[in-house]
Amino acid sequence: MTWQGNRGRMTWQAVIGWRATYLTWLHTGHAPVSPDIHHLSRKFETQEKRTVEPETTRASLHLSDSLLPNMRSFGYPLLVVIALLLLLLLPLSTLARPFVLVLTPEDLSDAGAQSSDSDADGGDASDWDEFGDSDTKPDDELDPGSWRPILDPDSGPEPATEDEAVYYSGVAKVIAAASSGGPRVMEEAASEIEAAATAGNPHAQSALGFLYEMGMTKERGKAKAFMYHYFAADGGNTQSKMALAYTYSRQDMHDKAVVLYAELAEIAVNSFLISKDSPVMEPVRLHNGAEENKDALRKSRGEEDEDFQILEYQAQKGNAAAMYKIGIFYYFGLRGLRRDRAKALSWFLKAVEKGEPKSMELLGEMYARGAGVERNYTKALEWLTLASQRLFSAYNGMGYLYVKGYGVEKKNYTKAKEYFEKAADNEEAGGHYNLGVMYLKGVGVKRDVKRACNYFITAAKEGQPKAFYQLAKMFHTGVGLKKDLRMATALYKLVAERGPWSSLSRWALESYLKGDVGKAFLLYSRMAELGYEVAQSNAAWILDKYGERSMCIGESGFCTDAERLQCVHSLWWQASEQGNEHAALLIGDAYYYGRGTERDYDRAAKAYMHAKSQSNAQGMFNLGYMHEHGQGLPFDLHLAKRYYDEALQHDSSAKLAVTLALMSLWVRKNYASSFLVDMIDSLPEVYPKVEAWVQNVIMEEGNATILTLFSCLLTVLYLRERQRRHAAAAAAAAPEAAQPLLPNEHIPAGPH
Repeated sequence: MTWQGNRGRMTWQAVIGWRATYLTWLHTGHAPVSPDIHHLSRKFETQEKRTVEPETTRASLHLSDSLLPNMRSFGYPLLVVIALLLLLLLPLSTLARPFVLVLTPEDLSDAGAQSSDSDADGGDASDWDEFGDSDTKPDDELDPGSWRPILDPDSGPEPATEDEAVYYSGVAKVIAAASSGGPRVMEEAASEIEAAATAGNPHAQSALGFLYEMGMTKERGKAKAFMYHYFAADGGNTQSKMALAYTYSRQDMHDKAVVLYAELAEIAVNSFLISKDSPVMEPVRLHNGAEENKDALRKSRGEEDEDFQILEYQAQKGNAAAMYKIGIFYYFGLRGLRRDRAKALSWFLKAVEKGEPKSMELLGEMYARGAGVERNYTKALEWLTLASQRLFSAYNGMGYLYVKGYGVEKKNYTKAKEYFEKAADNEEAGGHYNLGVMYLKGVGVKRDVKRACNYFITAAKEGQPKAFYQLAKMFHTGVGLKKDLRMATALYKLVAERGPWSSLSRWALESYLKGDVGKAFLLYSRMAELGYEVAQSNAAWILDKYGERSMCIGESGFCTDAERLQCVHSLWWQASEQGNEHAALLIGDAYYYGRGTERDYDRAAKAYMHAKSQSNAQGMFNLGYMHEHGQGLPFDLHLAKRYYDEALQHDSSAKLAVTLALMSLWVRKNYASSFLVDMIDSLPEVYPKVEAWVQNVIMEEGNATILTLFSCLLTVLYLRERQRRHAAAAAAAAPEAAQPLLPNEHIPAGPH
């Protein structure tokens, strides 16, 4: 049984805590986990040995099993039928816990001493950019060697070298094999990729690292995957840099991870909007636990989506707001649409004819960047000025142009500051961010890093991604905030995941919606290797739900049950490390029941403790059960009751399960030596047998039909017998005197 608690999206949320000087960040996704859990060792060789033995099981981490971990997960089977019926009504969410940034006074203690002095030499800030450049670089330059030319043939240039041509040929075959080609095509692809990698092509080395990571036509090996990604990253492949940084962060090697994530975050930041942060297409979660996330998938069908068609109809009828929304969808490639800046420009121009200010702001952005149009800073300033009459965020773009001296006679920091202050005064996060940059660098103002830090914190509170980037740099360099590489790594990772390599999620989702499950699994697996939690969850769910249909390819041919289980286990565990509490429950169930590994109550308890640390009611309940039975935890009825009560406090829908559990505790405490305790303890062994009998005998198609007909016959016979009895009873109740009078008889006259 699983309950849905107060769970949020996997996003970073900056919040001002108690007292204005505190900003708190609690990275629940990287909560300390005991090394005894199936956790990655610092040595890749040790990690490779922690695999599922092929002989152990042919089971899989099926979601239905995780929802109903026999008798333990929903309480006690005294009311098993009622509990099962209620179970069907209880939703499940696999959404990870939100991340909350926590800054203590200790973090801020060095800020004033380092930076508030106007005579500071600025040495610590010499590497800080004043403002990002407005140049729009193509994705192929920002993300070299990406699979974009194969997934979207019209978007990429032709291969420049023979090795690159061989590499792309191999990638094309990998994707074809995942769709329908099978192991033979995958082997040909792996040979071509390996040949290009041997020749020194860094992008081929990156792809080869991925094949070793997933065990596709290769013996699954973390060490070789790491080696190839290392060489690929050294050669400039950004996706290998992401994979390498993620590997370092999992090993707590933050001094190495922070350098790579900083470089990748800078690339991502340069792709953001000038005037405000861009709407980011976050990877769609395919499932909400046991079921497909139909609502989210429906909204991602692009032009086939009914809501989009209604919006387009409204736009064609002259609705300016609808025109702007469609323009945004095409400009950023949102809601399942391919990016098309020509269409975006067309819709923005139609919207501005009706005075729509957001479209004016976006036109200013496009002209400033030269995105879809020829760059023209003068026109950019004109459009932003028009937009600012009704839209405060446009002041950010205007201030940017004055800071850089674009489209104006000369740089004017005073005027830029005025525009940024107008935006900030109207609660625009971009205004706070830009003012923070000015005070950080001392651009037109007295340099004050402490004040800059406060501006960044305010902007981060509103979700401004650039502010997260600046806070990450502060943690990284120790300028304004106490140096903290772990925190810097986490913040850089958040920003880096918005880079151009995130477009893999769009193609993965598009493939899934078209029914190409194998291709979707391949692309999500690639993203999972880069550290995307949603991709890890999606890939595991596809593999778990579709099994052989997922086109999982192993070392030799299609994945065996053991290889598939090993992959699922690895993906769920990575997702659980990043805050996916449902994944942590699945890992706990795997250890508790011995699915794909030896039964280990100790590790199961630690996995449930990991879920409990994320305020997961199911994890709390399972810990209470284990305390009650002394499985992996000390036998302690008081602690068991505490966990049961805590589960109910976090989720009221657990009331039935907790009530049954508390009844069992009462029986166990007051009748410890009675047959009732033995009966309760025996139910978990009886229930699977009853369930198997129902599934194999009663629910078998032929038997079910016969039973249905037999039930109908009994019903008919019962109704006919009841009708006969009612008729007999009515006849017996009739007065016996009701007979005709004889001729000589007469009725005496009544009194007059």
